[in-house]
Amino acid sequence: MVDAVLEVGGQPVFEAEAELLLRIKEHGSLARAAEALSLSYKAAWLRLRKLEGRLGRRLVRTFRGGAMGGGASLTEFGEEVLRRYLLFKSYLRGVLEDEEYWEALCMKISARNRLKGIVRSVEKGDVAARVSIEIETPCVITALITREAVETLDIKEGDEVEAVIKATEVMVAKE
Repeated sequence: MVDAVLEVGGQPVFEAEAELLLRIKEHGSLARAAEALSLSYKAAWLRLRKLEGRLGRRLVRTFRGGAMGGGASLTEFGEEVLRRYLLFKSYLRGVLEDEEYWEALCMKISARNRLKGIVRSVEKGDVAARVSIEIETPCVITALITREAVETLDIKEGDEVEAVIKATEVMVAKE
């Protein structure tokens, strides 16, 4: 997992929030976007409101539809935030996949550094969270990550994740 977050106006836009914007754009509905992300409508709505509150601007406009059903679309600002996120994600993917870049930094990441597994427990504290992951060996690796990371990635028991091993820490990634 890369500890890189897009900032808009000095405020973070987390991947889960940007993915919600993308699904709203694709599906034209907050309810259908939530369903596509396996979220409840309320969880999607709260995620959207939290992001709009941080950025201080509306990202989505909704409309009631009566017999035809309602819908949602991105505002011009919402489109701009999504565009910046997609560019940011594309750039990061390019950097992460550039083995020569990492070798030049003496930081080669290989398959040995990534261990797939199942989350067996999540213990959230006020600031940090402890995530225990059972890997195929089988053994359990425990990572201490921020509570915000657990909530942003929506990590819960039974999820398939990857433990990304660094020299001094274990990080958690989720596709």
